[in-house]
Amino acid sequence: MMDSHTPASAPAHILIVEDEPKLAALLGDYLKASGYTTQWVANGLDAIPAIRTREPDLLLLDLMLPGRDGLEICRELRSFSELPLIMMTARVEEVDRLLGLELGADDYICKPYSPREVVARVKAVLRRNRRTPPPVSLHPLVIDEASWSASYHGISLDLTPVEFRLLRTLAHAPGRVFSREQLLDGLYDDHRVVTDRTVDSHIKNLRRKLEQIALEPALIRSIYGVGYRFEG
Repeated sequence: MMDSHTPASAPAHILIVEDEPKLAALLGDYLKASGYTTQWVANGLDAIPAIRTREPDLLLLDLMLPGRDGLEICRELRSFSELPLIMMTARVEEVDRLLGLELGADDYICKPYSPREVVARVKAVLRRNRRTPPPVSLHPLVIDEASWSASYHGISLDLTPVEFRLLRTLAHAPGRVFSREQLLDGLYDDHRVVTDRTVDSHIKNLRRKLEQIALEPALIRSIYGVGYRFEG
């Protein structure tokens, strides 16, 4: 079990290999807004060195690149890593699609595309490839993702799946302020359309359950006009 001094899990890091600066910047902005960190390289020759220097959690790889094309990069990458990979291209020929997947891509998306769609694909691939982290202990709160359970002061919390996801997101980044939109993004598996006030309702229920166990200053603080922060 992690002790109280162990840092929470870092946000997933995405490497964007794309030679169109405006498109790369747009993808980066959308990914950062969803809580990821990003790095961008524009030349295919720089892709593998960037991965070896700091292996990302996922690679967004364009096929048509200067220096070295995406298929060559994918071949070399799969010789030493199972890094999750989404291929992007304006070439829609079926042979390229099949070849890309045969080389070990986790997903494939054709240009032009919506940045929101790319973010959704990134989340889906990361979710499929996610390793269950060890329990997080932020004494007196303990969150165990393997068993989908949480306890506070040693007493089990009776949480709904949505409340568990909400507490997990906040507690994994103590001190970070999450907007309602960011919190909503991880609450439901079925991507239903809900309002920002849905988060407020879940936060209220979560606070009530925590206060039933221990009457003390709220672990989850409201930041007016912004969102919520976990006081770890």
